[in-house]
Amino acid sequence: MFIFVMALVPLTSRFLEAQTRLALILMLLFCFNLSRGISSSAWLPWITVLVPPSLRGKYLARDAFVQNSGSFVTFLVAAACLAGEPRGLQFSILFAFSAVMGAISLSFLKRIPDAEMPEEIKTSKTRVPWLAMIQHPPFKKLLVMLFGYSVAYGGMTAFTVAFLKVEAGMPEGEILALTSISFLGGLSSLWFLGSRLDRLGSKPVLTFSFAMWMAVLVGWSSLSGGIWSLKLWLIIALEFLMGLLAALVQMSNTRLAMAIIPVMGRNHFFAIYSVVNNVTLGLAPIAWGLLIDAVGTRSPMWLGLAWNRFTIFFVAAACAYLATLVLARRLDEPEAASMEELLREILIQSPQRFWLRFWPRA
Repeated sequence: MFIFVMALVPLTSRFLEAQTRLALILMLLFCFNLSRGISSSAWLPWITVLVPPSLRGKYLARDAFVQNSGSFVTFLVAAACLAGEPRGLQFSILFAFSAVMGAISLSFLKRIPDAEMPEEIKTSKTRVPWLAMIQHPPFKKLLVMLFGYSVAYGGMTAFTVAFLKVEAGMPEGEILALTSISFLGGLSSLWFLGSRLDRLGSKPVLTFSFAMWMAVLVGWSSLSGGIWSLKLWLIIALEFLMGLLAALVQMSNTRLAMAIIPVMGRNHFFAIYSVVNNVTLGLAPIAWGLLIDAVGTRSPMWLGLAWNRFTIFFVAAACAYLATLVLARRLDEPEAASMEELLREILIQSPQRFWLRFWPRA
């Protein structure tokens, strides 16, 4: 409903000023994301009941595959629609397309079997012990780690796009096409991890992903700092890895939450989980934006890097990922495999070992 209304806003340019249209879009986006946050709080406990513990990793890998497939197609449609000098009508078409897809998804949502809720929970009038739930040791560690990740990841998409537009001078359509590569990375998470998440556990996957995120940010820092020149293949590689790692972290976090959240109070635990994740993801770009604005156009040279606003952002985000990696190592997951087992599974025992034959030997 909110997106259908949003589709009408660009058509009001003849009688509404730009600031008024911007305020309307921001208000509708707030309402849309509020409703989406509420739905995510209901979705996670629902799926936790429907999907057996032994199949959750397999389910989440396929879920990530479907999400990234749809997102890849959508970004290609958006890139084609916004090619050249886009006008209000083109944005209205995209919003209308989004709203129609939402209506179609709603028809499928109604076909999913409901999960039975015990009568004593539905009729209980006991006050919810929110603080005690947050202090539950395994859940508290997950929340702290989730907060760190959301801070680190919150500005990545927005400011890589800003970097490509401001520093590389790319048009909107080309940036959207490049950003769609990240969803191909998300698609490859099924090939990369598949059903191994159930066997290996979330903790080693998170540790590996955060370490790789730091390497990716070294790449972006080298681009913005002038060490590497802006080459298309390099941007494609970084976008691909960003999508892959974001998918791995999302499915690992969700699976771990499903595993450690107690049955009693599950809905409320997931509500806290969703709120911490969504609110932090929403506020992080604002905080990073204030940092970028504070730096302004300054670009001093130090250690061979041009420390402009984007370099400072990428380096600061890498530091946030380092802190998150430390927090991930402290998570409670008794049945998780070690980092060595994960690397052995990926590099030696999996079908992907074929590619190691091309690695140069001494």
